[in-house]
This record gives sequence, C-alpha cells and structure tokens, in this order.
Amino acid sequence: MSKLPNIGTSIFTVMSKMAVEYGAINLSQGFPNFPVDERLSDIVARLAKENVHQYLPMSGYPPLLSKTARLVEKSYHRIVQPETELLITAGATQAIFTTIQALVKTNDEVVMLDPSYDCYVVPVLLCNAKPVRVNLNDDYTPNWERIENAFTAKTKMIIINNPHNPTGKIWTPSDFLALETLLEKYPEVILLSDEVYEFITFEHKHIAVHSRPKLHNRSVVVSSFGKSFHVTGWKVGYLVAAEPLMKEIKKVHQFLVFCVNSICQVAISEYLDLVSLDELGTFYQEKRDYFRKLLQNSRFELMPCEGTYFQVASYASIPIAIGTDENDMDFCKRLIVEHGVAAIPISTFHADGKDLKLLRFCFAKDNATLEEAAKRLCAV
Repeated sequence: MSKLPNIGTSIFTVMSKMAVEYGAINLSQGFPNFPVDERLSDIVARLAKENVHQYLPMSGYPPLLSKTARLVEKSYHRIVQPETELLITAGATQAIFTTIQALVKTNDEVVMLDPSYDCYVVPVLLCNAKPVRVNLNDDYTPNWERIENAFTAKTKMIIINNPHNPTGKIWTPSDFLALETLLEKYPEVILLSDEVYEFITFEHKHIAVHSRPKLHNRSVVVSSFGKSFHVTGWKVGYLVAAEPLMKEIKKVHQFLVFCVNSICQVAISEYLDLVSLDELGTFYQEKRDYFRKLLQNSRFELMPCEGTYFQVASYASIPIAIGTDENDMDFCKRLIVEHGVAAIPISTFHADGKDLKLLRFCFAKDNATLEEAAKRLCAV
C-alpha cells in the first residue's frame, strides 16, 4: 500500500520528458543552460586531482561554513555561529525535507501558501501531518486574514517562499510585520523560509528573514549555492537555524545524507573568495528584460517579475479558437507539441488546481535559446 497514494510524477519531470520527446525548447525546468563561470570549473578540475574525495564533517566543510557565515553577515548583518547554526545540505530540497522531518510530528499542521513549490507537501505527509494550503491573492501578495484563519492549535509550522517560485513576487516590509504579528499569537509555530532565489532580485530588493531579529530564534532559512552559482546539478545548499532547532535538524541530516559532496563543497569555498553575489541580480535582470522585449509582440500578457529567473505569462487574451478554452495543463502540452516550447502550468502549484490561465517560463538560458523560444511563442 502506498504511503503517498495521491502523489504522482512531478510536473517538472512530465514537462521535461515531453520536451525531449518532441524536441521542444525546455523553458519549464529551472536550470541554466549556459556554462558555469570558468573560474569555478577550473577549481573543480584542479580539485579532482587532490585529496578531497572522502567524507567531510557532517555539518559541512569548515572553511565553507565560516565563509557562509560571513556571507550571511555581509548580506544581512546577522551573526551566525558556523559550528551550531549552519548546515550544508544536498540542495535546498533536502534542507526542506530534513527540516520538516525533524520538527513536524504526527497530526501537526503545516501552513503553506499557494501557488507553492511541490517539494513542501510530501515531507509533511510522511510525518503523518497535515498540509494546510492557503491561496495567495491573485496578485500573489499574502492574504493575512486568510492565513490567520488557517492557524489552529495544531499549527506547527508555516512555510514561506521569498522571492517566490513560480511568480517572482517579493515580500514587502509590511508583509513581514504582519507575519511577526501573527506569530506572536502562536509562539510555538516555527517559520520555514525558502529563500533560494535571494540574490536574484531586481527593482525591489530581497528582504530576508535574516534581517528580522524577532524571527531568528524560531526560523529555519534555506538557501542554495546551486541556484546562485548556476550549478543546480551539484545540489549544494545550506540552512541557518538557531541552535535548538539545528540540533534536531542535524539528527535527521546525519542519517539521511550524513555529509554533502566533498569536491563541490571545497570548490564553492574557494570560489566564494573570487565572486560577488551582488552581481547576480544585474545579470538576471538583463536576461529578464531581454526575454520580455522578445515577447512584446506576442499575444501573451507578461506578469510582473520582481525576482527569481521565472517569467509568468497569461494566455487568456489569445483567441478562444487557439487556446483560452483550454486549461493551463492542456495548453502547456499543446505548446510543446505544436510550437516546440515547454513551460509549467501554474495550476499545478495549487492544491485546488486554481487555473488563471498562467504559465511559467524559465529565462535562465543563453540568448540564442531565448531568441528561438520567443520566435516560436510569438507565432502562437
């Protein structure tokens, strides 16, 4: 008997598989297709011949922990203790899974805000706990009345994602004030903050939980070197939590993966001495602006994109004979088959399948790929 009877194949796997089958340009899955920084690949090539192939300490490579702590301090003015408040993880997904497994118990409730990334629900279900899905407003701002109404005596955790995947929305100071006010009423609730796109923001700068001292002792903040350094396949992330929470998280981590890829940790540690993450937002803003310009003559309506490397677009104004009578899943499939471009239907990020005729495109691609994809999309 299945432990997850209602969980099927991830939408990212489905769309990427279809993209391969039909030879479509894959703007569905969130990975860059351009080369990594040559300085980073050179470091890896050198390290492959050095003695860095065995287990590292469970918490992470000590120099990487120290440099990550300095990165958090430099970026957000938060002092983090590398030995007790930091953990290197096998990507953000493992960080999220481990945190939920460590801190959520049977019959607890976990509030998550839809549209939400698909890796939040499964670890909650595996704890025999209850995911409580709350829709954001249609402009993807938090609906605080709706969120507060979802809280009960059983609420153990709330998961937030900022900058937001799939929409690119960024929280405002007033959002955090509302969150802090709500959590004051529920002192036992833990905040899990998914901030993997923290350095990919544009006109509106990212506000991190790190910059909210009231939340430090009750929060777990998840970040991703894979996202920040265009090496998603390395699956290297990290999380920050106060020591009492971290002790519980490490108990699970040590029996789940124990430690993370050694070469990748050492390489990232060295690379942090050479690179400035302050440049990342400018890099992706240029890609966002270029992709939007390429699509300005299409019949898609482009939604605001404040961060991440995803562009959400509406097909609602495309004539009915071509698509607006279709749900977003069917439209995405036909977009692959007939036009050779793969996207993600936003309804799949909603528990209730809410369909506003919106698609998510990844613009973390080289310009040639974006140009060809836009050419095909403009023909829809």
